[in-house]
Amino acid sequence: MKIRLLTGAVMACALSGAYAYKPVGNKIMTTWGENINPEAVWQEYPRPIMERNDWKNLNGLWNYAITKKDARQPENWQGEILVPFCAESALSGVGKEVGAENALWYKRSFTIPGPWKGRDVLLNFGAVDWQADVWVNGVKVGSHTGGYTPFSLNVTQALKSKGENEVVVRVWDPTDKGYQPRGKQVSTPEVIWYTPVTGIWQTVWLEPVGRKHISDLRILPDIDRNTLKVDVTPSEEIGNGMVEVIVKDNGKEIATGRAVTGEAVSIDMPEDVELWSPGNPKLYDLEVRLTADGKTLDKIGSYAAMRKFSTKKDDRGVVRLQLNNRDLFHYGPLDQGWWPDGLYTPPSYEAMIYDVDKTKDWGFNMIRKHIKVEPALWYTYCDRNGIIVWQDMPSGDRNPEWQDRNYFDGEELVRTPESEANYRKEWREIMDCLYNYPCIAVWVPFNEAWGQFKTKEIAEWTKNYDPSRLVNPASGGNHYPCGDMVDAHSYPSPPVTHVYDAKRANVLGEYGGIGMVAEGHVWVPDRNWGYIQYKTPKEVTDAYVGYADYLDRLANDWFVGAVYTQTTDVEIEVNGLMTYDRKVIKIDEPRIREINRRIIKSHSK
Repeated sequence: MKIRLLTGAVMACALSGAYAYKPVGNKIMTTWGENINPEAVWQEYPRPIMERNDWKNLNGLWNYAITKKDARQPENWQGEILVPFCAESALSGVGKEVGAENALWYKRSFTIPGPWKGRDVLLNFGAVDWQADVWVNGVKVGSHTGGYTPFSLNVTQALKSKGENEVVVRVWDPTDKGYQPRGKQVSTPEVIWYTPVTGIWQTVWLEPVGRKHISDLRILPDIDRNTLKVDVTPSEEIGNGMVEVIVKDNGKEIATGRAVTGEAVSIDMPEDVELWSPGNPKLYDLEVRLTADGKTLDKIGSYAAMRKFSTKKDDRGVVRLQLNNRDLFHYGPLDQGWWPDGLYTPPSYEAMIYDVDKTKDWGFNMIRKHIKVEPALWYTYCDRNGIIVWQDMPSGDRNPEWQDRNYFDGEELVRTPESEANYRKEWREIMDCLYNYPCIAVWVPFNEAWGQFKTKEIAEWTKNYDPSRLVNPASGGNHYPCGDMVDAHSYPSPPVTHVYDAKRANVLGEYGGIGMVAEGHVWVPDRNWGYIQYKTPKEVTDAYVGYADYLDRLANDWFVGAVYTQTTDVEIEVNGLMTYDRKVIKIDEPRIREINRRIIKSHSK
């Protein structure tokens, strides 16, 4: 489970214009963005939950062009773009809004390493927003819709037997002119709405596989039975196929299991197995082999944790959140995952994990990942560091009437059949690609009433699709008696009154939003917004502690989890515990850490 850097023969080759590259625009930047090297951007292996040894990174400088939406592949390219940063970002080197009327095109060449000869080659994309079409050497090799999920294309038949190959990618993204999930992207950013993100925004890489290989895993721990179940999906049907899973602890084999392909591997774990928790984020390495007739067809590395998320009513009648059959108060920040220089994409791995490290430093045990999906490496880092995650579905489409103080009895938004089908497709794909990460405790299908529809049906489907996690049907949205939680939003203070459900866990999904302008560290100098604003870190900290003390009292018999808004400033929002460029911490960290830890400890057991 080590983060492997790309070195030697598999180092991605930048195009000839590398030294002409520079970030664009005049906005603030992070230190990592200011020091970016276009020849070595995002070199970490991007998918540690299903890791292969051989791979080739295609991040770096590609040619790009922006054309009309329906135009053919351009003959002339307009310059270079640094992948994996979206076209609108400073770090892309482009800094142009593409828009719903246009398409964004990419092109670069690559070679296949000699040792890969005779093997199939997969072209993998971490995420492309929103609709992508891909050609290799002029041959169409696949398409994908969905801005938040990875996809793989087998490009073997399109490859040349020797020499350079060419990949071309066309991307179209209607942003808020379409019904697709888009989170906080809008064509005209203002207040809590941000810059559009178009194109490739996560790592692109190649990897060699056998014709018959492992295409997916599904890992499910059961601490009550002390078993680990691993479903392995092969790329195609395999006669006489067998799957073997070896569980290791610090390199030592501690358990194994085998099954024929098509059947789940069930593994009895040792009696002294350690359970995963924020205080002890224990992970076990997995070696997964696919064989047939005694020959190994594919081998991947993965990992798992033994843990359980659930709810239970305590002796006072309050439904509590539980981890491993013990009460645990979930407390963390609303984390938008935006960057002033990379927008959706952190400027580096080190930048990405900085936010998680600060969250833990501040005494939180949870992050609500707000209407965005992060790169796989982010979830692995949370797994390793004991950070619980509430995962939102990125919002999209229109908003219905919003009534957040009682159970809603009005008519819900009716989406078009195309919009509804797309929501269901993308939500399922997001759950699939994140299913194996132990840190994820809660699925959140809707934020507030943004695009909210068929709430009971969606919540029930989500729970049935993944019974191992809790479902928060609509965080701060129109509330219905369904799912595992009812979730209030209240700014800036925790609420005096709100809907209460004695059958479900009651949580405070957003509160706070305490703002402070840090001169020289704002997105726009003369236009900043916050729910409430102060001038000094002491004033911000005093307000934070006051709200936290009130939350502490409410947690005795009302809220069993809470989310503070927010980790960082984002564009003109100045509600962060630190600035958008991550250069200024806006609170007294020891005071914040002390009260956060006190609240978690007081309401856990």
